Amino acid sequence: MDKRFFEGKKLLVMGLGRFGGGVDVAKFAAGAGAKVVVTDMASAEGLQSSIKQLEEFPDIEYHLGSHDTADFKGADVIVVNPAVPADNKFLKIAREHKKIIASQIGIFFQLCPAVIIGITGANGKSTTATLTAHLLRATRDEKVRLSGNIGNEPLLTKLEQIKPEDLVVLELSSFQIEQLAEIRTGPQVALLTNLTPNHLDRYGTFANYCDAKENMFKYQKSDSNHPAISIFNAEDKIAVEWFEKYKGDTGRVCVKFSADDVSEEIRDSFPLPGRANLSNLAAALCVVRHFGGGDDKIIKSLPSFKGLAHRLEFVAEIKGVKWYNDSKATTPVSAIAAIEAFEKPTIIIAGGYDKHIPFDEFGREIAEKAKAAILLGQTAQKIADSINKRGKREEGRETNIKIVDSLAKAVALARQLAVRGDVVLLSPACASYDMFANFEQRGKDFCRLVRETND
Repeated sequence: MDKRFFEGKKLLVMGLGRFGGGVDVAKFAAGAGAKVVVTDMASAEGLQSSIKQLEEFPDIEYHLGSHDTADFKGADVIVVNPAVPADNKFLKIAREHKKIIASQIGIFFQLCPAVIIGITGANGKSTTATLTAHLLRATRDEKVRLSGNIGNEPLLTKLEQIKPEDLVVLELSSFQIEQLAEIRTGPQVALLTNLTPNHLDRYGTFANYCDAKENMFKYQKSDSNHPAISIFNAEDKIAVEWFEKYKGDTGRVCVKFSADDVSEEIRDSFPLPGRANLSNLAAALCVVRHFGGGDDKIIKSLPSFKGLAHRLEFVAEIKGVKWYNDSKATTPVSAIAAIEAFEKPTIIIAGGYDKHIPFDEFGREIAEKAKAAILLGQTAQKIADSINKRGKREEGRETNIKIVDSLAKAVALARQLAVRGDVVLLSPACASYDMFANFEQRGKDFCRLVRETND
């Protein structure tokens, strides 16, 4: 594929969205000379921030609030938002009319001249991707770019700035990996942090979710200069199975990592708490060392790594109580890792959109380690039930369970329950869509409410 391919074509962007991917596609296509139409089920009012970013392209048409069959019959190319499932009825119409169906991530892979490092998993992929880019930048002279599902940079509109000697680190969601599978491609370097049930509202079963993720390894590419590198978590059952499955492939190098692999000297330089973050570090080290990064530079650069906003982010200490924002913890496993990062008494705020993931282990962790659980959203009662199944904690004390109907009430109640030496942790174990636009809005609202507590 060449950028000139889009010149003069009628290109339909299906799903403008609010996270920048649709904007990136529309800008790229319009800049390449395509006739761009944007369609989205959301209203113009709801998409105003995205539409404003496209003001420099006044010829873009917007068909918002619904999808029109005529748009899918009339377009030459349809670029689909990764949130749209492959069996969508409008995409079926497009296929029946022999239309080209593409994706932002697929176009990028076909046009990017640099080596791509793809990082995926149920938990830890954002931190691992960010940490990998941070360490690569500290240990090599060439440009290192970070983007993908993490949304740090546009993909397509930055293509012309990327040189063959650069490295591109991408966080890849299962939805994006499915889109890459449509064109039978994957990154030259692929890393799996772990696999636990997620997005079961879309996939139905854990096995289907795993199949979607495995496509990243199944379609990896290699050439004479760059063999395919497949990196797996030695502490994850599925990852170990995949390591055994792929280690014999010609033209592929398979590597395993573990939190136990991190030396004491490197561990002492690493500022993030918890074993889960040590696992993320071990994963990043595999990539960095493959590209020649030495321990001296790694150790020197680690203390300046501040982690991600909304991921075990320290917000404030108020009257001896420490408040942490872990809004990005949208699965039970990631929330369990957050609880395990603290030895102090913890009050957890959890709950949100129901992705039909079981909460048994999460409830057990809360019952054993949290002094209180303040629950909200669609899953509040499910989480409460999972805690109650566990019964009393070992010390004979029960976790104080409260259900509220807003984050503001949750923060106010946590303030009442917390005493000096406690930790208050927002770690929802759920997506945010029932009450917030995204996890970022949820996290920002939490931080604002906490800081207002200190006024």
